[in-house]
Amino acid sequence: MNRSGEFVINPKGEASYKSFRPTPLPPDPNIEMNDDMIGKLIAAKTELAKLETASNLIPNAELFISMYVRKEALLSSQIEGTQCTLDDVLDPEVDMNANLDLADVLNYVKAVSFAVDRLNTLPICCRLLREIHSRLMDGIRGSDKNPGEFRRSQNWIGATNCSLSDARYIPPNVEDMNSAMSDLEKYINSTDNCDPLVRCALIHYQFETIHPFLDGNGRVGRMLILLYLLEQKILTKPVIYVSYFLKKNQIEYYDRISEVRRTGNYEQWVAFFIDATAAAAADSYRAVMRMTDLHKTNETALPKTSRTKDTVRMLFDYIERYPIIDIKKTATALHLSYNTVSSAVSKLTELGILKETTNAARNKVFAYNAYLEILREGT
Repeated sequence: MNRSGEFVINPKGEASYKSFRPTPLPPDPNIEMNDDMIGKLIAAKTELAKLETASNLIPNAELFISMYVRKEALLSSQIEGTQCTLDDVLDPEVDMNANLDLADVLNYVKAVSFAVDRLNTLPICCRLLREIHSRLMDGIRGSDKNPGEFRRSQNWIGATNCSLSDARYIPPNVEDMNSAMSDLEKYINSTDNCDPLVRCALIHYQFETIHPFLDGNGRVGRMLILLYLLEQKILTKPVIYVSYFLKKNQIEYYDRISEVRRTGNYEQWVAFFIDATAAAAADSYRAVMRMTDLHKTNETALPKTSRTKDTVRMLFDYIERYPIIDIKKTATALHLSYNTVSSAVSKLTELGILKETTNAARNKVFAYNAYLEILREGT
């Protein structure tokens, strides 16, 4: 046994296996904050403060937030092996797309939006995590694995289709899992002298170690990072995508979590997590500033006086939320006629803001490419 927990044998006999029983948080002794760690923490908090300030100053903040949520959803799902792109997620035909990978991402978008709203009425707790999981797994692969419920059987992590005996890691058995989730809920809602970013690192590690669901643990665990930053008022809007850094450093991400279980060395994981948060905040800040500059430049180019001025402006606002459009669906969404929207699309195309991405006579699709280039980074 080390400070992070121990492997326990269960059940007895030929079918016995070792599952991990985690020690409740906080670690004992607590996290050692040396000069290097303190420096990392200061750097991360500086980046988060810059991002928070920028996110409160940008025009049409809600438009940008909807894009950030989609990007985080895509990146988090890609870590799990989902094969789709940001353009797939933004496809105007998406509601007719039967692609299961795409459904994974869209469910994540819905689950994040639900969770952020739910934080207004419910603290981070087991009930909230189950409600999030229910929405995340609704109608997709894994929807047969008890959506919205903690598991009632043993799970394990390893290569595709590997057996329990070949598993790379076996999370707590059901009894230990239930106890560990109860302890984690208490820790999340307690206070101590630990910095909130350090606590966030510990919470994410502990959730991933417990693995309380039969499927979807990684996505819920990464969503938990965002929710904790919001609950602690480190950020007031969901404008960070930590999954970008974790995806770029995926092997190290998993190795460092495993190292805590193997040796009890929380410090190396916390240092990595703080670096991930700082990098994610810096990436988000750069994207916010680039989007803001793009918005201002294109807004200046819009017609000041013309018969279609208001319609063009309405369409411009719309493409900042939906940067890939077709005319028919856009007309329906804006409650305008097809011809009115078509004229506005032609105007934005003349200005170089929109570009046609199809060569079809009917059902033409147009993209706000400069906006998409910012969002596509890392996906």
